[in-house]
Amino acid sequence: MDRLDRGFYLQDTVKVARQLLGKTLVRKIGKTTISGIITETEAYRQSDDPASHAHHTITPRNQAMFGKVGCAYVYFTYGMYHCMNVVARNKNYSAGAVLIRAIKPQDGIDIMMKNRKSKDLANLANGPAKLAIALDITKKQYGEDLIESDSLYITEGIKVSKIRSAPRIGIKVGLDKKWNFSV
Repeated sequence: MDRLDRGFYLQDTVKVARQLLGKTLVRKIGKTTISGIITETEAYRQSDDPASHAHHTITPRNQAMFGKVGCAYVYFTYGMYHCMNVVARNKNYSAGAVLIRAIKPQDGIDIMMKNRKSKDLANLANGPAKLAIALDITKKQYGEDLIESDSLYITEGIKVSKIRSAPRIGIKVGLDKKWNFSV
């Protein structure tokens, strides 16, 4: 499969969030490949998005959002979970990222089940923290370049025909923006 190039991520963050649906998120650990079809995403921009980590200023936590597009922005939340984003934005914004909220497991399902300590396929990677645990994505992947990396990247996938748009999940501001996308 062809991996997405940097130009794909040099578009409006909201557009990238929609276009990531159906793509394949790939994680390689040694000789093991773990992957899944992206089924849910959320867009986070900067100045016009009060729910974004980058809304106010650059911090050590969010600096990846201001960096090179196509890189991973992994953050720790609730003191116990990692969440993976990919940096994406056009020239109108100095920061932006797309949260990968869910995947449909494809390769390495047995590894995902072991990582999650669960055999429930339907709930294996249907949330951002579950996905990060299943694919063993941690702060070690923060800033990883998904265009050049051999261990974490996104490839072309399947064509998606119906996309649902809704308010983003787990936020208290910016609820007017229907930037949660799912198949």
